[in-house]
Amino acid sequence: MILAPIADEVISSHLSNIANDGMDIFLVADSNYRGAVLHGTRLVNQMRANHRLGVLETLMLGHAYIAAGLMTSLVKGNDRILLAIECEGPAKGLVVESNARGEIRGYLRTKQIPVDGPVDSFDLAPYIGEGTLSVTRHLEMARTPFTGHAKLEHGNLATDLAAYFVRSEQAPTTVSLSIQFDRDGLVTGAGGLFIQALPDAETSSGAALEDRVRELPSIGSLFASGETPAHVIKRYFADLGAEIIGTRPSEFSCHCSRGMYRDYIESLPKGELEDIEENGPFPLKVTCHNCNSTYEYDRQEVHTIAQSARARFG
Repeated sequence: MILAPIADEVISSHLSNIANDGMDIFLVADSNYRGAVLHGTRLVNQMRANHRLGVLETLMLGHAYIAAGLMTSLVKGNDRILLAIECEGPAKGLVVESNARGEIRGYLRTKQIPVDGPVDSFDLAPYIGEGTLSVTRHLEMARTPFTGHAKLEHGNLATDLAAYFVRSEQAPTTVSLSIQFDRDGLVTGAGGLFIQALPDAETSSGAALEDRVRELPSIGSLFASGETPAHVIKRYFADLGAEIIGTRPSEFSCHCSRGMYRDYIESLPKGELEDIEENGPFPLKVTCHNCNSTYEYDRQEVHTIAQSARARFG
């Protein structure tokens, strides 16, 4: 992966003065609920820099990055989660992948969401419209991945994701996703909260938890002011018996590489590779849709790759 520089000096200075990204996992309400608080200000800023996103696109994809990161609190080891939206609105949808190591990557299905006029609201519903939300769990010990689907009904990822867990997995869930922009459209804080009832839990305390979540200040604003996930949990959930049981990193990360795409080019059908070798274009550019890294191969490199393919495959 090639990390794009975060060029804005204001946001670079801000990032150097706030807490590091990361996620804390906790139990609350007599261990009947499992929760997670994720700080992802650097995550969202790096995502924005790599994908070269505007405010609206940053909001939509950033919410999905935070949501996918929060859901990794449910998995471990080499498990992965794929969050996808397909919708009829101008946003068209997105695909985001996260893993238990805290690595998150993904993309919008359209590079720029078309709008008819000035954006005067952070309500994403008009850009999403009708569609489907899907969550796929790739569990290391399972033979096949498990995918659940739910109809988009709210045009709000946090609300639709909470509804998905209730309907598809029978797990009462609360989700909060937050990105704080300043007056210039810079992301100064980003993060989220995920709370889910454990199997066979006594859910009588659920109402108190829901009330507490509604009373929370904007999580993005809390992280913009320098808070950490641990501080948020202790400040707002300590009286409900919150106990932190784990900490994980959260970062924008993709395992693509120049070598990986070299192998991809070498595996192209013989006729297609020979056409590229003869006609180009040069340099040949290959872009990873998950992180928007672009790898270039000049004429001599393509010739070398084609020679290697002929030696391997005839």
